[in-house]
Amino acid sequence: MRVEVDRPKCVASGQCVLLAPDVFDQDDDGIVELLTDTPDPAHHDDVRESAAICPAAAIRLVRA
Repeated sequence: MRVEVDRPKCVASGQCVLLAPDVFDQDDDGIVELLTDTPDPAHHDDVRESAAICPAAAIRLVRA
């Protein structure tokens, strides 16, 4: 799995950080920052959930 984020679309809700803190973080303005674009398989479920609940649909998952 590869993760992509569209930072301009992000609305800083922070749900992704709560669900997958090893993959996502937020900058000082609350905008998503990607810590790794190829998360460990142990985090895949949390990353999928993050993408599913993102209110701005700013997270995209790509099969690797």
